[in-house]
Amino acid sequence: MASFERFLSLWVALAIAAGVILGLVAPGAAATLAGIEYASVNLVVAVLIWAMIYPMMVAVDFGAIRDVGTKPKGLIITLAVNWLVKPFTMAALAVLFFDYLYSGLIGEADAQQYIAGLILLGAAPCTAMVFVWSQLTKGDPAYTLVQVSVNDLIMIVAFAPIVALLLGVTDIVVPWDTLLLSVALYVAIPLIAGWLTRRAVIARAAGDEGAVDRFTARLKPFSIIGLLATVVLLFAFQAETIVGQPVLIVLIAIPIIIQSYGIFAVAYAAAWAWRVPHRIAAPCALIGTSNFFELAVAVAIGLFGLSSGAALATVVGVLVEVPVMLSLVALANRSRDSFQG
Repeated sequence: MASFERFLSLWVALAIAAGVILGLVAPGAAATLAGIEYASVNLVVAVLIWAMIYPMMVAVDFGAIRDVGTKPKGLIITLAVNWLVKPFTMAALAVLFFDYLYSGLIGEADAQQYIAGLILLGAAPCTAMVFVWSQLTKGDPAYTLVQVSVNDLIMIVAFAPIVALLLGVTDIVVPWDTLLLSVALYVAIPLIAGWLTRRAVIARAAGDEGAVDRFTARLKPFSIIGLLATVVLLFAFQAETIVGQPVLIVLIAIPIIIQSYGIFAVAYAAAWAWRVPHRIAAPCALIGTSNFFELAVAVAIGLFGLSSGAALATVVGVLVEVPVMLSLVALANRSRDSFQG
């Protein structure tokens, strides 16, 4: 499995290609899978995300969570970047590119739609995928869980006001059932299942906690398979849009990519300067960089429509998410020795 993981970028690229081909060759099958949803949450993708994060939830030691309060630096950086920096820098980049740099290339009405979509992406920090990035950087699973859980709680009360402020809209409608169901599906249920499994594994091994490591090692291949299958499905769902408007896709992707690397640099540098251990610093920076694209896509469709520019912008966020995040995972792993602890 180690050699397989070293070529993960290649496997993801192949999964992207397979997804686009599937969406073009068998659009009916892709549409059927896309339609298996509740409250705008695709249940097939939800199952695959469970496969990704379940091994990490089993690895969480709740005893370690009690000590997080003694190490608040990583949590402080995550919250500051996610809620005081990221939404506003994403909005600023969106306005810069679509109102000024792309002026004359894109109509004003369309530009406003793309700006709205990017704002929705910037206001939604990652929930599920960050557990994968944390595992790939050997992050502290218990601390990552706390970081994600606190962000989820804040998102429930802060997402709508921030988006309303940045869009200049006062009556924005956020699909709360989608948000709450996503948090339950991607955090609460896997967490409970992981906790119960961990207790059962340790009990069966007569208290030997090393049995948990052996158990999660056997599950690890399913986590990677879940990631690749998720990529295939997401790109199959959006294949016609991606192929039909390639230049526009590139134009939308540029500010998203700049934002991603910029946010990572800010959070990672802050963690290094504050002497945060790498097992906390890497997930800390990756949480802010990654996006809760399920929520962003759902809100864009609810506010502006399925075929709107805002919905397209959130889809492009999905397009660039995995390749960018894998490059940052590689950067975090190569720079591990620069951190203390």
